[in-house]
Amino acid sequence: PTVTDGGKTYTFKLRNAKWSNGDPVTAQDFVFAWRRTVEPKTKSQYAYLYSGVKNADDITAGKKAASTLGVTAVNKTTLKVTLDHAIPYFKTMLVNPAFFPQNEKFVEKSGKKFGTTSKYILSNGPYQLKNWNGTGNTWKETKNTTYWNAKNVHIDTLNGQVVKDSQTAMNLYQSKKLDIAALQGEQAAQAKSMSDFKGLKQSATFYLELNEKKDPIFKNTKIRQAISMSIDREAYIKKVLNDASIAANNVTPEGLFEKNGQDFSKTASKAESSAVKYDPAKAKELWTEGLKEVGQSAPTLELLTDDTTNAKRSAEYFQSTLQQNLPGLKVTIATVPFKTRLSRSQNGQFDMVISAWSADFPDAISFLDLFTSDNSYNDGKWSNAEYDALIKQSKTTDATNATARWNTLLKAQELLTKEQGVVPLYQRVQTTLQRKTITGLNYNPTNSYNFVNAKVK
Repeated sequence: PTVTDGGKTYTFKLRNAKWSNGDPVTAQDFVFAWRRTVEPKTKSQYAYLYSGVKNADDITAGKKAASTLGVTAVNKTTLKVTLDHAIPYFKTMLVNPAFFPQNEKFVEKSGKKFGTTSKYILSNGPYQLKNWNGTGNTWKETKNTTYWNAKNVHIDTLNGQVVKDSQTAMNLYQSKKLDIAALQGEQAAQAKSMSDFKGLKQSATFYLELNEKKDPIFKNTKIRQAISMSIDREAYIKKVLNDASIAANNVTPEGLFEKNGQDFSKTASKAESSAVKYDPAKAKELWTEGLKEVGQSAPTLELLTDDTTNAKRSAEYFQSTLQQNLPGLKVTIATVPFKTRLSRSQNGQFDMVISAWSADFPDAISFLDLFTSDNSYNDGKWSNAEYDALIKQSKTTDATNATARWNTLLKAQELLTKEQGVVPLYQRVQTTLQRKTITGLNYNPTNSYNFVNAKVK
């Protein structure tokens, strides 16, 4: 794109792309899609990503019409985007599907059924979705002949299926009914010694959120640090996850954000990691001091988690290690379906909860933004004025200065780690088996595959 007006205006020239029905992809398709996403009636869970695009915040708040969004079709192949202020990571945000175009005619014709089954999904990518009924665990993707780069799409058909049980996935792979299989638990441990093994590092971090609003005990920094230091992350990964995941020293995943060959997460860890090092003696000391400061002696806290096998085993491990290392603490466990856990987390109906976040785009702000005082995803309600100021500074004063912004975000990450506003646990590394006959397949840390250029020998 051409960037003007001090980083506030982006002009994009579209390539000669087509929808799978033969219609050209136009600038108006982007205008329509973006307006539709921020329109409150759409109830898009990703509308928040548009914050910073001119008028987006007012539109999502219902104060302005979606037609006032800072996006214009100059002509059929030129798209102009106007921002409220310079956003240094704006280009990287556009890889998120929330910014993809939509064919207005197709959306209007589909009505409420748009996106509900493969029949009501129109593609402009390398493949078309087929045979998906909206709720089923199997689907097919067939080569999209109208795709602009179709000559480099060498695999005609992809067959996908959801396999919820890891042993079943392993059996299907070994019987050659799957070419790629994602595994957990015992099967993940088994897979690590196989020649087809791949450890795919994801931009996803799991962490403990501590509810300061419901339990004022968590407003005490020593209490939060004690909980963190009571957890042996390496032992947890080995004994419970038993996969290729790595211990998290902070919430920002490794491999997400780099500058001049430096990894943001690793750089931040070198500067501040004492609060995430397993140290039961120090944990006990901080816990005892913290309890005295808040006037408690034997708290009972509930740990909320999903009802999957892995989540239950994780909760039991944390229950055991916290009770063992923190005198007087009793931990109970509540296991609920994912949707219930999400709802209870957002409504503050928990003491401690095992949460996770996956990057929306490749920048540290995708994680660090979550823990500002006014962020709706800050379920634990940790609040720190210095942290808020640093995040704001990275978006304003430092927005167009890459070095200053990097340093400011590092300070914010170091502060979050030192204070243990959230307790980082691990970065997910997906244990995968993939046939050696598959070449050229690219994997993205946001857990997506790119089959362009992939071949099967």
